[in-house]
Amino acid sequence: MKRSTFALIGLPLAFVLASSAFAKLPPASDEAKAKAEEAAAKSAWSGKVAAFQTCQAQERLAARYLAEMKHGGKEIGSSVPTPPCTDPGSYVAPAAQRPLEAAGAHSPAATALVPPNSTSTAAEIAGTAKK
Repeated sequence: MKRSTFALIGLPLAFVLASSAFAKLPPASDEAKAKAEEAAAKSAWSGKVAAFQTCQAQERLAARYLAEMKHGGKEIGSSVPTPPCTDPGSYVAPAAQRPLEAAGAHSPAATALVPPNSTSTAAEIAGTAKK
């Protein structure tokens, strides 16, 4: 009797709860996409920095090892040439994330004679009397 009660109530309830786990999420907003893109770019840059630092540490270790071998009078075979360490430079945000001023895409502003929210008339600005 207990099994049939579970089968009648428990299994359909389990299917309903499990189906909510497979529900489709709403599409991400443009702001969320931009943040994800920036996070991916920062992560890629951090990986390049870590590879550069590892390369420098390996170069120092190899130089120290070769110096110790020469100092000890041991025979050193030919070394395998490796590519030079490349510095990734400082982090630069993706072009879509940079403000227009940083991207260099803005044009110079015209010289303003009066603030755009001025209550003065054109005659007052020109310095002539209002008729």
